This record gives sequence, C-alpha cells and structure tokens, in this order.
Amino acid sequence: MLTTTPYLTTRRPSPTTAEFTLTTCPPLTLPLRAALFGVLCLRFIAVLSVMIGIYSAFFHPSGLLPPPIFPSGRITLLDFDLNNFLLHMLHLLYVSSPGQSLAHLAVPLPPYAVLALSGITAYIALFARIHTTESLLVLRGLGIQMSSNVGGGYFRLGGGTYMKRTRFIPTEKIQDILINEAFKGFEVRYYLVIVVEGEEDVVVCFPRLLPRRKIVEKVWRGARGCLYEKDGPVMSAGAGGGSTHNGNWRGGNEKG
Repeated sequence: MLTTTPYLTTRRPSPTTAEFTLTTCPPLTLPLRAALFGVLCLRFIAVLSVMIGIYSAFFHPSGLLPPPIFPSGRITLLDFDLNNFLLHMLHLLYVSSPGQSLAHLAVPLPPYAVLALSGITAYIALFARIHTTESLLVLRGLGIQMSSNVGGGYFRLGGGTYMKRTRFIPTEKIQDILINEAFKGFEVRYYLVIVVEGEEDVVVCFPRLLPRRKIVEKVWRGARGCLYEKDGPVMSAGAGGGSTHNGNWRGGNEKG
C-alpha cells in the first residue's frame, strides 16, 4: 500500500522541454495519506523516545524524579528563556507516564548502549525512506538535469525524503545518450546512460531505480527527440559489442 513498482510519468510543458519522472510512490489517495501520516507520527514518537532515553541515562541515572525547571509550573514573559523552556518541555516528557516507562528501561542499561540504540533509532526515524523518486529534465539548447530524492528532496507525509541530489549537464558536454546493457546474474538488463565529454565513466540515468527496458526506451526516445529535435534508432553498447560500464551498473538497485 505504501509503495509500488516504479512507474513513469512524462510532462511536456513546451516542445523544447520534457521531464521524465520515475517514482515508487503510489497516487496519494485518502487511505495512503492516512497511512503516511501514521508513519510520520511514528517517526516523531521515535525521536521523542530518543531524547527521553538520553536524558534519563545521562542526566538522571538514579531514576529519581528531578525538580521542575519552573517551580511555579507556569512560564511568564519575564522569566522566559529558550533553553529553560526546552528543558521544561523535556522535563514534562520525562515525568509523564510514557516517559517514566521508557526511563525505567534506559536507566539499567550502560550509557554507551543507550547512546548506540538512540543513534540507530534516530537514524531510522529521520533518514529511512519509503519512496524513491528520480527525474530527468531535458531542456533543448541548455542541457539535461538529473534529480534524485535521497532519504529523498521533498517531504511527503512521512515519506522519509529530505535531501535532493541534482546534477546538470550542459548540452555542449553531452556527446550522446545511449541505452547500455549489462549482465545481472543470468539476466541482461538495460539502462540509460549519458556520455559526457571529459569524463571517463558514463552517467547513469535513474541509478537507484534502474527501470525496465520498455521505460528506458521510452525515456531515450523522448529525451533525444527533445534534445536533438529528432528520434533515431535505439543504440546500445553491451557485453557483446562494447563497454558495459559494470561499475555504474552495480551502483543501483532494481525494483521495477
């Protein structure tokens, strides 16, 4: 429900511009939005649990309830301080029933074990991704821009994608766009590559998803048609007639 096999969407805002997007995110229906919101809540709870665990293991290893930051229990504008306010909120989390339950689990453990578990939990909560999205934007006369959402680029209700890697290749640096082939086990797989002037290795398009041949051919024809104003025969370099660039092939993972 939360993910699907990679599928391609194409946009042609103008005759000189084409964008090809490959994603594993299903259409955002109401049930999917609810499920992703639940994942977002779980991520938030995991981060709070990490904070309580570290706070109890390193600041209150005895397990005794600490005195409140604001004895009166109220925060006024006169005594407001950001650090004290954050400590007060953390104190309220710690003395709550869920916080005390978590503290009872964290206090008996060695501090380094709490720190290691907290680091693993925080990494999973913040950077684990559900969906992968990669795009190829072709601009005639300018070049090709490749984008990959890593662990992301956009934040979509718990999708786990926070960073976006982008690379732009100018037209004058593009020598050709080819469909290459390589062996994966006993299977021949096809992938789209860009030959860039001055670079020893080719640039692999959609390196994380590596779609099936039908999608690769569709993007190849659309990209060449937009970049060079005409289509040509499918060109490929494979194990029997050229370099397979296996180093680039092994860099991705197949889901489509």
